[in-house]
Amino acid sequence: MAINTNRRPTSPHLQVYKLPLTGIISITHRMTGVMLSAGLILFVYVISALAGGGDAYDTMQTVMNHWLLKLIGWGFIYALFFHLCHGVRHLIWDAGNSFELETLNRYAMIELAVSLALTLMTFVWGYYGL
Repeated sequence: MAINTNRRPTSPHLQVYKLPLTGIISITHRMTGVMLSAGLILFVYVISALAGGGDAYDTMQTVMNHWLLKLIGWGFIYALFFHLCHGVRHLIWDAGNSFELETLNRYAMIELAVSLALTLMTFVWGYYGL
C-alpha cells in the first residue's frame, strides 16, 4: 500500500463525492440521446412493417404487444420528452440566462416534473383518447 508522502490532497472517491443534481441531469440527457438513437431502430421496424403489407403488420402487432416492448416504448416516449425539456433548458442557457446554482436546481426539478407530466399525458391520451 502506497503512502501519500507529498501531502497534497487527493480527489474524493465516488463513494464520498455526491454528484449534484445538475450533473445527474446532464448525464441523463446524454443517456436519453443514446436511447432515442437506439429507439429509432424499433421505429424503423414499425414503419417497415406498415409498408410491408398485412402479414408484416400482423407480425409487428404481435411483437409490439409484448409487455417488454410496451415498456421500452414508454421509456422511449419519456426519453423523448426528457431530451426535449433539457433541450429547452439549453436554449435558455444559450441566451446567457439562469446560471445561478439555485436556479439551476429549480429548473432541473421543473424539467423532471414536466417530462414526467408530458409522458403521463401521452399515456392518458393514447389509451383513453382524452
